[in-house]
Amino acid sequence: MSLQSVIAKTLLKLPDGMLRAMSGGQPVELGGRTLDARFQFLAHAAKKQPDMSTLGAAEARAGSADALAMLAAPLAAGVTTSDFALNAPGRDIPVRLYRPSEQSKLSPIMVYLHMGGGVIGDLEICHGFCGLLAQETGGPVLSVDYRLAPEHKFPAGLEDCIYAYEWALKNAEAYGAPAGHAALGGDSMGGNFAAIITQEMRRQHKPLPDMQLLIYPATDLTHDYPSRTTYGETYPLSTATMDWFMDHYLPEGQDRADLHISPMLEGDMAELSPALVATAGFDPLCDEGEAYAKKLQSAGVDVTFKCYDSLAHGFTAFMAVAPAARDACIEIAQGVKQLYLTCHRDKA
Repeated sequence: MSLQSVIAKTLLKLPDGMLRAMSGGQPVELGGRTLDARFQFLAHAAKKQPDMSTLGAAEARAGSADALAMLAAPLAAGVTTSDFALNAPGRDIPVRLYRPSEQSKLSPIMVYLHMGGGVIGDLEICHGFCGLLAQETGGPVLSVDYRLAPEHKFPAGLEDCIYAYEWALKNAEAYGAPAGHAALGGDSMGGNFAAIITQEMRRQHKPLPDMQLLIYPATDLTHDYPSRTTYGETYPLSTATMDWFMDHYLPEGQDRADLHISPMLEGDMAELSPALVATAGFDPLCDEGEAYAKKLQSAGVDVTFKCYDSLAHGFTAFMAVAPAARDACIEIAQGVKQLYLTCHRDKA
């Protein structure tokens, strides 16, 4: 652990009052919500750094990776990992497999897709959370290092994730999971991918995931939801950063109403996989995540939804320094386990 990491993690252990005193003096309140003190401190510190929307993709990736590495959570106890590559046509897709020491024969393999707007992020950005998922659910987790824009624009990253999901279906049994079954999960852009792939499997009459875990997912690039204004200048995701992501991710002239970009626009949500949808209060994506959950529910899909009001976008990466974020991640992982059990009973 670097000295910077030790200092940052030590500071973030200070009482809420001290952290607020060091980051503006008063709690940050927006839209009837109060921001967690640790996220307030981090947001205040981030003001000293250049905004991501002013950087090139490579510089943004490096800066984001360095910042999150300082705050990274250790691998969950009893979980082992192995890194390898999936041999897809014309490319290799790096992946990391997480396996708990006490694995349940009922828990499917989960294919997990990291956040980053399709431009930044890698296997490290969700390392701690994937380990927690494996530990809490008793099932293997396959994290996917999909291709990123602008070097590989839409739909390259999505295609990698589809390949990884179908690979997991075929290879689940080799990793102690039920044969022919897989779950899908992701946060932010990863949540967007998970929602899209679930729909795509139904369109192609292929096996749907046992469940879909959608954490602060981007679901609709065609509509300005109120949260995009209310929380448009929040840390770590602002509307300016979202626009920067899409400018890099989408080819020029791309129709944002394409269902492979905006899954909210799917007219028929019936018979899609059960879903656990979690949003953060201080997040431009808050409203569209909730709207997607409600649209699934209206179509008769089994949905568990919760908004973590005091937390900000990206909270899965802050488990080691924000107790409220860790509590939320544990609750989400336990909710996934409960859905696994429910799916198993329904299919028994």
